[in-house]
Amino acid sequence: MDLSVAPPNATLSARAARVASIAAHHADDVDAAARFPKEAVDALRSERLLGIQVPAHLGGESASLSQIADICCTLGQSCSATAMIFAMHHIKASSLVEHGEERAWHTDFMRRVAAEQLLLGSATTEGGIGGNLRNSICAIHIDGENCTLEKNATVISYGSEADAILITSRAHADAAPADQVMTVFLKNQYSLEKTHVWNTLGMRGTCSDGFLFKGQAPAQQIFPKPFAEIAAQSMLATSHLLWSGVWYGIAADAVLRAQAFVRAAARKSPGVAPPGAIRLAEVSSKLQIVKSNVIAGLKAYEDTRNDPDRLMSMAFAIAMNNVKICSSETILEIINHAMLICGIMGYKNGTPFSLGRHLRDAHSAQLMISNDRILSNSANLLLVQKQDTSLSG
Repeated sequence: MDLSVAPPNATLSARAARVASIAAHHADDVDAAARFPKEAVDALRSERLLGIQVPAHLGGESASLSQIADICCTLGQSCSATAMIFAMHHIKASSLVEHGEERAWHTDFMRRVAAEQLLLGSATTEGGIGGNLRNSICAIHIDGENCTLEKNATVISYGSEADAILITSRAHADAAPADQVMTVFLKNQYSLEKTHVWNTLGMRGTCSDGFLFKGQAPAQQIFPKPFAEIAAQSMLATSHLLWSGVWYGIAADAVLRAQAFVRAAARKSPGVAPPGAIRLAEVSSKLQIVKSNVIAGLKAYEDTRNDPDRLMSMAFAIAMNNVKICSSETILEIINHAMLICGIMGYKNGTPFSLGRHLRDAHSAQLMISNDRILSNSANLLLVQKQDTSLSG
């Protein structure tokens, strides 16, 4: 398909549904083989969904975060690895969209993302920092118009498959660990030496291996804004909200399978309520909690996104942290309930009601970023920030 034109039936939901159909067909194999969901990502490119966040005047579609989260949900119901790749790509794209027009190189790169449907990878973790993306050991070295970087990245999201990697480091050799910058490196500007294999319980198709990253590029590819501001003004909200969209999609599909199981049981015994009917009503209410939580978070972001001071406020950080905590913890309850409803047919692999992959994938939610770390951050903020107890905002 010509990537320079929108596909037929070009509404975002229709395009996402077509990708989801392809992703669902390969989801079990992607999980079993821990392989990159190439077919689904190729479909994302064909449907031009990788560039939708780029502003329209740069060749994108100016898609809102709510629209992107909805696609995350659609994909999450079919293949959570595909959905997470799509979400992480757009988390990186949000940094470009919100902060990239300050420099000509990043503006031109956004045009390329939209035109060529480039897949953006992320390298924010590093050996020796304990998962704290707001600290770096490595430092970028600037020599005239060029820069070089070497980083022991314990995880690079689908690193071998990305067309470019957005990577964090200290701003210079003498910078403090929290004095960070983010740099875009194109695929032909770096080498990757694999150090860790992504052999995980779930989310196996994201193929987020560890690598020794070595890159060299023009220094203009460094974002001019400190990473602390990028993280607070775009990454915090987009990470928690788009991840939550994926997790909601996983849980929603589990509930749909449970509902199908109860309906099948009801058809066998007309007039008699199946044993799982009450649990289905209960799990439906829990799913509604997650949906409402994500929608409220998306609205809070849209109401705040044009105010940098509010984006960096303690109240906003607490609100986004709460979205992530609620979503990541509640989906496990939902899938466990669905498993109880489906019984052995949910526990077994290869049935229309199988939930093993859903349950394994959902366990990643509390670890990205660790809920304990997020709760600790929120606790520190709440020592000085009054809790918002209103219903109006």
